[in-house]
Amino acid sequence: MEYIIVIAVSALLVVMAHMTLEPRVARRALPVLFAAFVLRLAVHVLIMRSGGFAYGGDNLTYEARAMEIVELWRHTGVRFVTSDELASLSGVTVPCHVFALVMYLCGGRATLACTAVVALVACGVCIVLYRFARIVGADERAAFRLLVVAAFLPGSVLHTSDTFKDGFNAFLVVACLGLAASNMQRFDPRKVLLLGPMLWALFNVRPYMVVMCALPLLVGVARIKRALSGRALVVFAALVIPALVLLQGMDQGVDGPLGAVQEQLDRGQSEHVRLANAEGGSGVVFDDGGNAWGALGPKLAYTLLSPFPWTGGSATLQLGKLDTLLWYWLLYHAFLGARRLWRDDRRMFLILLLFVVPGSIAYATTMSNIGLIFRQRIPIVMVTSLLSAVAWTRTRRDGETAVEPRPAAPPATVPAGPSVRE
Repeated sequence: MEYIIVIAVSALLVVMAHMTLEPRVARRALPVLFAAFVLRLAVHVLIMRSGGFAYGGDNLTYEARAMEIVELWRHTGVRFVTSDELASLSGVTVPCHVFALVMYLCGGRATLACTAVVALVACGVCIVLYRFARIVGADERAAFRLLVVAAFLPGSVLHTSDTFKDGFNAFLVVACLGLAASNMQRFDPRKVLLLGPMLWALFNVRPYMVVMCALPLLVGVARIKRALSGRALVVFAALVIPALVLLQGMDQGVDGPLGAVQEQLDRGQSEHVRLANAEGGSGVVFDDGGNAWGALGPKLAYTLLSPFPWTGGSATLQLGKLDTLLWYWLLYHAFLGARRLWRDDRRMFLILLLFVVPGSIAYATTMSNIGLIFRQRIPIVMVTSLLSAVAWTRTRRDGETAVEPRPAAPPATVPAGPSVRE
């Protein structure tokens, strides 16, 4: 049964590509997506579950929780199991239920079939990034390059080759922001309605990511029509941040959604948790006096740029440097793309900026382990890479070639005629 599910999921990949991409693009994208799909299954079998590669731990935890759901289903029937029944499900309800459904159909642990589903979600992220890039203003060539890069990012491949939740998280974040950008471009109430179940699913994957997506989604729903200046951005932040603080104050209970997010953030920022995470081989301890907001500059540098080329550590950390070098390349092009998008479409730039900047700061306040941040920043890498696609664009939205204007040649001087000697 496990192999049947793998085959069915691979067939679903073909259907998904043809339903979400134009026929000409789908024909080009399918070989890339299928190669990315097979690569993740190969990494799962040959590396993650071979016994000679010790990495992770969360994947095994989610697998065990999924089996607990399966045991409940065998006694009470298939249904949605809440964290009230299984406290360990808090924050990871959706991935565990997906894995549980696969295991239930297979009659036991079926890690290969579960990985096939995760790989399908990872391919879905690539498709959403392609469509998102087109909305932001990238041409077809640049958007397709982004699809290829996202399909084979080493960090993404590693964390979507087993029962991790990172693929679900990246898909939901990029899809929600993509809907906000699409709504900014052309309003459709169906997009707003679709955000509801997607945000619910995101809350049950990584609760705090809902808060990180809140500002971009508000901008997308509000559909700001005028171009924004730098002063307007400052005023916008000055008005929105106090509103969010007030909203948080209205929901201090742990049972409320904001209360659950605050509890998770407080736990991640606590000195005890940060020191515990720093005990591993890739741990980092900052001289911040026990304050999560102290030494914010170095923490941001480690959050966005580590592992550095000179960093020592395990073999896994050394492999992570390949992902980081590619990330440096994307960052360089993202800077170029940011300048172009700021000039051409500041509203789209605002949607991306309002996710990348607060998200980076929030992760910096919990920074204590290079291995963890290497995995957690995947959504930030994905969203930032959209700016890279803008930099790769050669044609504008109207189809004209985007070539920088050359300086005008000086007017040719007309000779006054042959000189006459006196």
